Amino acid sequence: MLQHPSEPYMTPSAKSPPQSRFHAFDLLATPIAVLNSSGAVLFVNAELEDVMGQSRRSLEGDSFLQFFADPQPLMHALNGAKANEFAALRYDSELLRINPEEALPVHVIVAQSDNVDEVIIELLPIQQQTRQDREERLIDQAQANKELIRNLAHEIKNPLGGIRGAAQLLEMEMESKELTEYTQVIIREADRLQTLVDRLLAPHRRPHMVGDVNIHEVCERVRSLIVSEFPRGIRVVRDYDTSIPEFRGDREQLIQAVLNIAHNAAQAMSDRITEGDAQLIFRTRIARQVTFGKQRYRLALELHVIDNGPGVPDSIKDRIFFPLITGREGGSGLGLTLAQTFVQQHHGLIECESVPGRTDFKILIPLP
Repeated sequence: MLQHPSEPYMTPSAKSPPQSRFHAFDLLATPIAVLNSSGAVLFVNAELEDVMGQSRRSLEGDSFLQFFADPQPLMHALNGAKANEFAALRYDSELLRINPEEALPVHVIVAQSDNVDEVIIELLPIQQQTRQDREERLIDQAQANKELIRNLAHEIKNPLGGIRGAAQLLEMEMESKELTEYTQVIIREADRLQTLVDRLLAPHRRPHMVGDVNIHEVCERVRSLIVSEFPRGIRVVRDYDTSIPEFRGDREQLIQAVLNIAHNAAQAMSDRITEGDAQLIFRTRIARQVTFGKQRYRLALELHVIDNGPGVPDSIKDRIFFPLITGREGGSGLGLTLAQTFVQQHHGLIECESVPGRTDFKILIPLP
């Protein structure tokens, strides 16, 4: 039987059904528990159920102290909340879980509720905090790279035109055809460098053509291009969440970003393509209550491009989005840099997790 909010709560040994007024916590992406002043669980949200590997029903009424490697800080916090010594208290601890059977390092935030006999516990997995720090570092790094590229490209471009012009004038003065071969080498290399500089500057010059974008149309376009270039030996798997809504963005930029990632993956899987067991997966999902770019979003598109290739070499894993960094002979080292730039122009984030046999590029873009 549901208790009336004004009635006293059950003892820790009793099992009380979840309070409907706590259900808003289910919308949060962070694990939340509501305890009474003795440490008994009154409510856990859906995220904490997932983290603990236990149902809400099995946790309610139990002492939450037993789920910490060191319960003393929480006991101290509960006593402090009872005595009204603080509004919020923070500390680091380890959360003991049954499924999986491993401790999870967490940052614990203990806050007083409006009700005197209730305490709200927020648990932030430390690995999540580390990931957010890494994301912020990537964004700052990309901005620094962008400024460096722009300045460097302009510094190279001006003397490059002079070198090419001088080589052409020199060629006109030469009578020996054997010597003109050398001037042709200079001209060709100057043109190659000019093309490279233009590619470096292109993302910042091109206007942002905003329209309604269906991410699955983007994936299908990329899929057709990959299949046409690699007709045999590679299996392209589509794992779509068709409920994802359209959003405002630059369709051509997103096609290019996803194509650069998928094309890199296909080229890295050349040995598997020869063997006939290469696989490329396009997976779309909706992420809820996510934080990236120092901002929290209610909904975000999550696009994964996953391959079963050899993985990103450890030597360049931390630098794959840097310009001119490539793990493939003959590669320009610009594909992922351009992909990152295009995604960031949509206020999004791109990151990579790679081990031998599985590389996962994840693109996150806010949804309306």
